Amino acid sequence: MQGQFIWYELMTTDTAAAAKFYGEVVGWQPRDAGMPGMDYTIVGPPGPNMGVAGVMPLTEEVMARGVPANWTGYIHADDVDAMAETFKDAGGAIHRPAEDIPGIGRFAVVADPQGAVICVFSPDTPDGSMPDGPAPGSPGTFGWNELHAQDAGSAFDFYARHFGWTKDMAVDMGPEYGVYQTFTQDGRPIGGMMNKRPEMPMSCWSFYITVPSVRAAAAKVAELGGQVLMEPHQVPGGGWICPALDPQGAAFSLMSGSE
Repeated sequence: MQGQFIWYELMTTDTAAAAKFYGEVVGWQPRDAGMPGMDYTIVGPPGPNMGVAGVMPLTEEVMARGVPANWTGYIHADDVDAMAETFKDAGGAIHRPAEDIPGIGRFAVVADPQGAVICVFSPDTPDGSMPDGPAPGSPGTFGWNELHAQDAGSAFDFYARHFGWTKDMAVDMGPEYGVYQTFTQDGRPIGGMMNKRPEMPMSCWSFYITVPSVRAAAAKVAELGGQVLMEPHQVPGGGWICPALDPQGAAFSLMSGSE
């Protein structure tokens, strides 16, 4: 299980508006997490225990540090404390030390040596796994995880050492972006890495939500006050993608098997 992306989290300036937006774009339903003293909304496809992500407020304290609305991914780590320390020892950073969420699990917020932020997480379950959720690849699930790095080659080496990721298909994107390197965990394709665009201020992770039709979902993004950053287009392998911003400015991408 270590090395799999198992949760996603949106920090935003308007949680209710964000939940409504994603509900209309990707079909998620919201429900309160029921954690005393914490504003946390779980979202996911319709059905019991079908949550795929959480939505929480972006506080003034965090915004004062220049952090915008954003999506973050959680990677399973067998030992969160040890993993956070190895990130730091390898030239990364610990932005939030390991701590418990009572009854949920233990997490830490870390950054790789190039500054890309990610969370490491260990669920508080007998076998360390997440509760059953929607089938991978079904509408409303996160289907791809993508790192835009200053140096994608060295970034892959870093994550491979920490999580055991292995290289899969590689696509030459030309001199500006270099090679787009996909990777797997235990034989399951889970993401890709590429050199970031020059105008991007720092390395970062981005995440793709599966929808029945990218073109229809992109039209809904624009209708509801979001921004389509690039028109829906086909990628190697036959799938379709579309990067976008939600109305609060958080970046995400859409993906589907057909237009």
